Amino acid sequence: MGASDERDWHVVRSAKGKGETFSEIMQRRLSRRAFIKGSAASSLVVAVAACGPAAEPTVEPTAAETEAAATPSAEPTAATAESKLPFTAIDPRPITEDQTAVPAGYVVTPLLRWGDPITSDAPEFDWENQTPEAQAKQFGYNCDFVGFMPLPLGSSSSDSGLLVVNLEYTNPEIMFPGYLDPENTEAPVKTSQQIVDTELEAHGVAVVEISRSADGVWNYDRGSSYNRRLTGTTPMTISGPAADHEWLKTSADPSGKDIRGTLNNCAAGKTPWGTVVTAEENFHQYFGNMGQLPDDDPRKEVHSRYGVPEEASQRLWENFHSRFDVSQEPNEPFRFGWPVELDPYNPDMKPIKRTWLGRFRHEAQTFVLSPSGKAVAYTGDDARFEYFYKFISSGNFDPQNREANMSLLDDGMLYVAKLNEDGTGEWLPLEFGTGPLTEENGFTSQGDVLVKTRLAGDLLGATRMDRPEDIETNPVNNKVYIALTNNTKREEGDTDSANPRAENRYGHILELTEDGDDHSATTFSWEIFMLCGDPEDPSTYFAGFPKEQVSPISNPDNLAFDMFGNLWIATDGQPRTIEANDGLFGVPVEGPERGYCKQFFSGVAGGEVCGPEFTPDNTTIFLAIQHPGEGGIFAEQISTWPDGKVGPRPSVVAVQAESGAVIGQV
Repeated sequence: MGASDERDWHVVRSAKGKGETFSEIMQRRLSRRAFIKGSAASSLVVAVAACGPAAEPTVEPTAAETEAAATPSAEPTAATAESKLPFTAIDPRPITEDQTAVPAGYVVTPLLRWGDPITSDAPEFDWENQTPEAQAKQFGYNCDFVGFMPLPLGSSSSDSGLLVVNLEYTNPEIMFPGYLDPENTEAPVKTSQQIVDTELEAHGVAVVEISRSADGVWNYDRGSSYNRRLTGTTPMTISGPAADHEWLKTSADPSGKDIRGTLNNCAAGKTPWGTVVTAEENFHQYFGNMGQLPDDDPRKEVHSRYGVPEEASQRLWENFHSRFDVSQEPNEPFRFGWPVELDPYNPDMKPIKRTWLGRFRHEAQTFVLSPSGKAVAYTGDDARFEYFYKFISSGNFDPQNREANMSLLDDGMLYVAKLNEDGTGEWLPLEFGTGPLTEENGFTSQGDVLVKTRLAGDLLGATRMDRPEDIETNPVNNKVYIALTNNTKREEGDTDSANPRAENRYGHILELTEDGDDHSATTFSWEIFMLCGDPEDPSTYFAGFPKEQVSPISNPDNLAFDMFGNLWIATDGQPRTIEANDGLFGVPVEGPERGYCKQFFSGVAGGEVCGPEFTPDNTTIFLAIQHPGEGGIFAEQISTWPDGKVGPRPSVVAVQAESGAVIGQV
C-alpha cells in the first residue's frame, strides 16, 4: 500500500464513509454461525467478541448454514503429511534487522533498485547529483505493484518478459540531505524546485524488459526498446463518462483531457488483453490550500470528503507548481484518483485514465472474465471506513481482437458492495438517476457520479470497511479475497464496549463467493477467512486452523495466488503491531490445511513488502521492497539495504529456490 495512515508524516485523514460498520455486520454473522456450530467453532466465538457488539438473541439458521455446519472440512484440523506448502516457515525478524530472510534452499537477488538506469542514455545513480532529467530515465522510488508480462505477447514464457512496476511515492526525508530538520518545528521541511521536480519524476510506473539466463539468474536489458517511464509529468488522456466533466478542466487544460502525470501509484491489475491498469491511491496529499475556496463552492465539500488538505501540504509542492495549489487550480485534484491503463507492449501508447472504474483512493484493480466474457474489475478504496467496488463491462472480451478489447473499460457499470448480516451481499449500481443518485441529491450526470464516487457510495448505504486494500480472485476456486489492512479509528461508538477490536490494529481477510461462481453476478456470499494478529491473541482466527501452528501475521496488504490456488499475503505495518519486519506469507485456502499461515519471507528495517508476482511456471516470485529505512532521515539512516552504502534504495527482488523448484514446494 505504501505510506500507511499510521506512520507517515504527510498523509491527511479523510472524512469517513457513512454506511453501516463492518463490525456490526460481522458480529451478527459470526454469532449466527457460532450458534449453529457450537463448541466446534469455539475459537470463532472468541473472535466474535473481537469484532462487534454483544450477541443478539438466538437467530434461526438458514439451510445453507445448517449444511455448512455439518461439513467435516469446516472443523479445525492439524497439518497433514502431504502439505500444500511444504516449505519450513521462518521466524519473524526484529524490526532492526536490515537484511531479507527466506527458508533454507531459497535465494533472494535484487533486480531493480531506485536510481538504476533503465535507458541506454540514462546516467548512473549518484546520491549527490539527483536531477529530474536523470530520474526520468532511472528506476523510480518506492516500488509497489509488480507485474510480469511474458515476451512475446500472448506467450506463457517464464524466462523473458516485461516487468511493470508502480512507483508509488517518495521519501524525500531519506532521499535528500537536509530535507527534513526535526529540530525546526515551525518549518521542518527544506525543499527546492529541483527536489520537487526530481520527486515528480520518481513517481509513476516503470516498464523494464527482463530475462532469465541459463544459470537461472535474472537481469534487465538497459537498452530494450520496451523500457519506459511514466512519471508525474507524463502526458496522459482520460476517457469514459467523466471525461467531459467541467471539474476536470483547468487553466492550463481547458479541454480537461490533457492530463499531466500519474501520482501515488499503489498496486495495479493485468487485463486479459495484456495491458496494465495502475491505481492512483493517496493523491490528496500532493495538494494544498483547499480551505481558501469559498464555502459555497460545491467543490469544497467533495475535496473535503477526499481528504484534500485545507492548508499547506506537508510536501509543499504547491509552492513550486500552481497546479497543486487548490486555491489557484481548484479542479486539479479531480484529475487524480483514477485507474490508468497503459500498454507495456506498445511504448507509444498514451496512458488513459479510465473513469468508469470510479474516483477514489484505488489500492489496486484485479481483472477477471465472467463466464459470458464480460470484463470484471474488483477495486478497493484504501482508507478507513471506505468501500470496495466492482466494474462490469457492457461488451465481451474477444480473444481474437486485442484492439477491440482496448475499449472494454469505457462502457459498463460500477457497483459498490453492501454486506448483509446473514452472510449474503449485493452489488449496488452507481447509476445516475437510480435510487438516490439524482439531481435532487446533487448529481448531474453519470460522469458526476463517478467524479464523486465516495459520496455516491454514502447515499447508497454501502458497507464501511477497515481499509480495503488488494482484492484478488483465486484462479482455482474462483473465490474473491479482500485484504482489510486495519482500522485503528474504529471507535467504541461504532461497535460496543464488549468489542476488544474496536481499534482493529491487525486487519483481516474476507472471502467472497459470487452467486453462481459468476464474477458478473450482482449478489454474493461472504465469510471471514482470517482475523490477523499474534496467534496467542484470543481474538485471532485462521479459518479454523489450530492457531498454535501458524505464523504471526498482521496488516495484510497485497495478495497473490500460486498455480495451486494457495494464497500469498504481503504485509504493511507489522513493525507497529507485532514488532516484526513485514513479510510474505503462504496459506492454503482449501482442504485440511485451510488457514495454515506460514511466513516465507521477511523484509528489512523500515520497509514494507509489496507486489508478490509469480512467473507463469511459479519458479520465481518477484517482490517489491518499499520504503526501506522509513522512520529515519538522510543524516540518520536506519537502513542501508540493499547496497550497504549511504542509505536505502527501494528495490524489486527475485526469490527462487536454489534447485529451481516451484516456490513454496521445497
